[in-house]
Amino acid sequence: MKVIEGGVTAAKGFTAASCAAGIKYKDRTDMAFVFSKKPCTCAGTFTSNVVKAACVQWDQKIVYSGDPMHGVVINSGIANACTGKEGFDACEATAKAVEKTLGVPFNTVAVASTGVIGMQLPVDKLVAGVENMSKTLDDSIDAGTAASKAIMTTDTVNKEIAVTFEIGGKEITLGGMSKGSGMIHPNMCTMLAFLTTDISIDKALLQEAVSEVVKDSFNMITVDGDTSTNDTLLIMANGESGNEIIKDKTDEYSTFKEALSYVCTFLAKKMAADGEGASKLFEAKVVNAKSKDDARTLSRAIVGSNLSKAAIFGCDANFGRFLCAMGYSGADFDQNDVELFFESTNGRLKVFDKGTPIVFDEDEALKIMKADAVTVFVDMHEGKEEATAWGCDLTYDYVKINADYRS
Repeated sequence: MKVIEGGVTAAKGFTAASCAAGIKYKDRTDMAFVFSKKPCTCAGTFTSNVVKAACVQWDQKIVYSGDPMHGVVINSGIANACTGKEGFDACEATAKAVEKTLGVPFNTVAVASTGVIGMQLPVDKLVAGVENMSKTLDDSIDAGTAASKAIMTTDTVNKEIAVTFEIGGKEITLGGMSKGSGMIHPNMCTMLAFLTTDISIDKALLQEAVSEVVKDSFNMITVDGDTSTNDTLLIMANGESGNEIIKDKTDEYSTFKEALSYVCTFLAKKMAADGEGASKLFEAKVVNAKSKDDARTLSRAIVGSNLSKAAIFGCDANFGRFLCAMGYSGADFDQNDVELFFESTNGRLKVFDKGTPIVFDEDEALKIMKADAVTVFVDMHEGKEEATAWGCDLTYDYVKINADYRS
């Protein structure tokens, strides 16, 4: 597998466009469009929040119907959540605008929104944006990058990646983009992420691969403990690479799933590091746990604790906060088996050894925790399973950003 330049337009047959539609923002692009002229096999995962945005429900119908997908239109600024019938009408109007401009059935067009909950989308601006973007679709790397920037809200950087790998003598490309900075605490879903690939693969296998991969990528990040109403991951596979269709769990399927895992993990970590107000990436790695579920539960509890996040921000080696989070996580373990370390590019330091605190050099701990990425490494000594979760520190800016987000 090779990492290459680009994102959603890297794979053969995919184009993208973006525009400033004036949905909410007045000084930036706020709509993006990813499109394949050839119909795509599609799969997706969605928020587990009972309160689901209209766009989530629209996309679920497409993914679960078994019908193909041609593209997805995304807007930022307004989430189209808690908007009643008017919200569904906005989804339909957007998709029908694509049908009118590009001639593909409206029920093959997904829609996604991100932004403020409870505000209605201006349908006239959505339709005008679709008409604009349908004329400017481009398969260039720049077009994909511009699309990744148009879907940002409080994100400070755009997030995209592309990789190539070989299957059956054919070069396969998988690219993606995502956004997410706040209201990040997914559960069997993600924030907004869109993946494109030119592989040919059975729909059921594609869905299974995505559902499995999110468990150890997007589902292992948290910024603030809030699971969004809009979380959506969509993947489109148009088969343009010409490989023989993957119908079974062969070595080719494993190769694809490995690439998918790499892309999703990369994007997930980018989102965690770019959490609202964040100054550093906060990672928790739990090894030698009794079960995979325990490892996931423990690592997510560590990065999800506000006290842990505050300690990371303050570069305070207060290991008790991390042990406390593990203790209320719901996983059963013996604290007298646990070893805990702080790690970063600046070094590694053990601070807790099987039930006993260790006298450590505070200056050394401070140096380790001042790095841009800090890891709490926990050895449970109770099994063979492991998991890693990602989050960010809790800074003063998080409150500032969210105190006036709507206005």
